[in-house]
Amino acid sequence: MDSLYKIISIAVITCIACLIVKPIRSDFAILISIVGGIIVLFYTVSYLSQIFDVFTEIFNISGINASIYSIILKIIGIGYLTEFTAGICNDTGNSSLADKVLLGGKVVILVMAIPIVTSILDIVMEMLPR
Repeated sequence: MDSLYKIISIAVITCIACLIVKPIRSDFAILISIVGGIIVLFYTVSYLSQIFDVFTEIFNISGINASIYSIILKIIGIGYLTEFTAGICNDTGNSSLADKVLLGGKVVILVMAIPIVTSILDIVMEMLPR
């Protein structure tokens, strides 16, 4: 919970600093926003190991193929990176570029999810009576 307060504090301070600096130097406001976002990301990285441990335990218990596990983690990473990049694009006033980044991320996720979908279909087909 303490990290959440730090994240919120950094975000609020970053927003206030951007509001103060933007009328004077809009280029610095963009840099402040990006640096604030990176600092927030560093605080969230500490939780990633806990998330990976839980996913590893779930996949070990379920017996799901390890390749699917890595695909799922990659898909999650792509989703977060795409959303973060689109947020930066929106912050800099490039909303059309942000939309294209989001579209690109969704297409990549869809392509990466094909092996998972085929695995699920194989499992369903095995369960159906013949």
